[in-house]
Amino acid sequence: LNSIIQNIRQEYHSNIDKFSKQIIISHVETLLSYSERFYSRQFITREKANHQILERLEKLLIDYFNSDDLTMRALPSVQYVSEELNVSASYLSSLLREVTGQNTQQHIHDKLIEKAKEKLSTTNLSISEIAYDLGFEHSQSFSKLFKTKTNVSPLRFRQSFN
Repeated sequence: LNSIIQNIRQEYHSNIDKFSKQIIISHVETLLSYSERFYSRQFITREKANHQILERLEKLLIDYFNSDDLTMRALPSVQYVSEELNVSASYLSSLLREVTGQNTQQHIHDKLIEKAKEKLSTTNLSISEIAYDLGFEHSQSFSKLFKTKTNVSPLRFRQSFN
């Protein structure tokens, strides 16, 4: 870049002839092409980094909901998730909203509901046991969230498999 700028200066300060204008324009176009390349690379790098954050988030939530000690840890908070991913809570929420249309809390709830559906359809655990296994202190809170997200109660969801 410095050499291009130096060439522009040199052409500008030398004896101007009928080719000078076109040569300067050519150097400016080259400079703009380099700028465009740099700008494009910035977005490619950011997209890769964002994709990696989302992959790590998915793994984190899957591992969290599959862990045996979930009853001792309760539900994952936005703060916990963002700290584990080494990003700010607001950055993570913005990223998720851009990609999925949901904030971090909604995304966590969706993953929780996926796990709840799995347990409701593949186990004979009571709804209270499933709620407790997923980190809820009260099964009513679990049932309310489940119904809000799926428009059916956990019991009705389970009955649809029988």
